[in-house]
Amino acid sequence: MYSETEDLVRDLAANAESVCRAYLPAGRREGSYWIVGDLQNNPGRSLFVRLAGPASGPGAAGKFTDGATGEHGDLLDIIRERTGISRFPDLLAEARAHLGRPQPVLLDIPLPRKAKGTGGTPAAAARLFAASVPVAGTLAETYLRSRGITQCGASNALRFHPKCWHRNEGQTKPVPRPALIAAVTDGAGALQGVHRTWLAPDGQGKASVETQRRAMGHILGNAVRLSPHDDILVVGEGIETMLSLSEVVPGLPVWAALSSGHLGAVLLPEELSRLYIAIDRDPAGQRAGERLSARATEAGVSVRVLEPRLGDFNDDLRANGYEVLRQHLAEQIELEDRHRLKL
Repeated sequence: MYSETEDLVRDLAANAESVCRAYLPAGRREGSYWIVGDLQNNPGRSLFVRLAGPASGPGAAGKFTDGATGEHGDLLDIIRERTGISRFPDLLAEARAHLGRPQPVLLDIPLPRKAKGTGGTPAAAARLFAASVPVAGTLAETYLRSRGITQCGASNALRFHPKCWHRNEGQTKPVPRPALIAAVTDGAGALQGVHRTWLAPDGQGKASVETQRRAMGHILGNAVRLSPHDDILVVGEGIETMLSLSEVVPGLPVWAALSSGHLGAVLLPEELSRLYIAIDRDPAGQRAGERLSARATEAGVSVRVLEPRLGDFNDDLRANGYEVLRQHLAEQIELEDRHRLKL
């Protein structure tokens, strides 16, 4: 009798090195083994994953053993440990995504042009996010590095899907394309939607399609929380824009609102004392910054606007480099924040 689980385990074993590179990137290949410190992806030489071997049995490809703890298992166990997925159907979805298999994910239907909001539901968004894989070692990492962003694996809000369905306006049949997937969450941390950026086949830019980005789920008021906030927060529009700020000032807690319209409507945390608004240098970005600034000021939050030299902060990073952007930000950050942000 056919068992999809057994079939997935066999396929994972046949691609064991790919699985290890994605989920245990701190390790390295030595001969027929992938060697790393432990299941938590710490550097070291305690955990051995067989990359080659028979299809079954203790010495089969895909089996691992930790010499320090005695733990053993297969590649599904590694994926479970590294992603924190607890539901078995979601774990199988994760394995399918890594192997590039089709997912039983509900597609969002684009709304008519006059309708406001986005298609899809939070439940469909959650399934898509669960079916995606960590950014490290994927085309999503290649894409972000092409934008000057090297610290792209630090955020749990970002993942990669190798075959995310894409459909342009007027198309009847969707096409699977690689995509950067971003979680849109509410103030309680619950996933309310996802944002998709479809990528070129080599990851060196966005896909050559009419619609390169699209959100699904409940986006208004929520954000892509790229890093945890404290009593200060930086909010801006694009994911790449806000990752650029984190690149040069890692201590900045940053959120991406995804568009100028959503920037003005972001719901701010109650404990916030100071808000930095990273605007894009265009009329829509400036108006959104003004709306959010007015709401924050009314709530008793101190506000400071961060302005790029060019169109946005990712343009600045790519055109002027790390040090120039860092100095430009240092000139705009409040004195009381410069010390803890190491500016």
